[in-house]
Amino acid sequence: MKKKNIKTLLLIGLLVINTTIKAQSSKTEQDETAKAKEWINSLSLNNNEKENRLVQVVSTHLLAVKEWHNNHPASTVPAGINPLDGKPLSELHRQIIADSAMPSTVHESLMTGLRKDLNEEQVALVLDKYTIGKVAFTMKGYQAIVPEMTSVETTEIQKLMEKAREQAVDYKSMKEISAIFEIYKTQAENYLNNHGRNWRQMYGDYTKKIKAEKEANAKK
Repeated sequence: MKKKNIKTLLLIGLLVINTTIKAQSSKTEQDETAKAKEWINSLSLNNNEKENRLVQVVSTHLLAVKEWHNNHPASTVPAGINPLDGKPLSELHRQIIADSAMPSTVHESLMTGLRKDLNEEQVALVLDKYTIGKVAFTMKGYQAIVPEMTSVETTEIQKLMEKAREQAVDYKSMKEISAIFEIYKTQAENYLNNHGRNWRQMYGDYTKKIKAEKEANAKK
């Protein structure tokens, strides 16, 4: 009798767990679909067929990124050193490594699906949603820091930031997205240094200027 009761309790427990997992999965899918709808609706396409396809493309990608991230925590990457600087890998580094192993087909499906129904400007607007407009924000920063930034410099750095944006959409957290942008910001700063600029000097001058402005405003 006791064995039967134990088996019954175990069966009930498994059913509860299974139901909870399914409910959580359904909630996650609903959340990602709602986010995708919001992003696609912002394009004002006025074409239900296109919008439905695009919502499916974006929500599928969002769900795939989230599931991969949740199933591949930083702990799945062994502790070690960054071969570029010899410093221990941080938890963020390890999480980025884990997430970067996601099959490339996930990203390819997103980009192919977007480009099927959108022009490049519209694709960029969707990618901006993923990265909360970091391309424009970062470019504004460079234009403030670099004196009389030329059109050539602007074009080259814009290209790098757009590469950062497309790569960053495959990462779950904003910390990871910011870290991906840092990779390309380093490339941008190296580009400036290699073309007659001194990034460290420009950045130093800019921070001094901002500090002086704050102090002047505080005295008013």
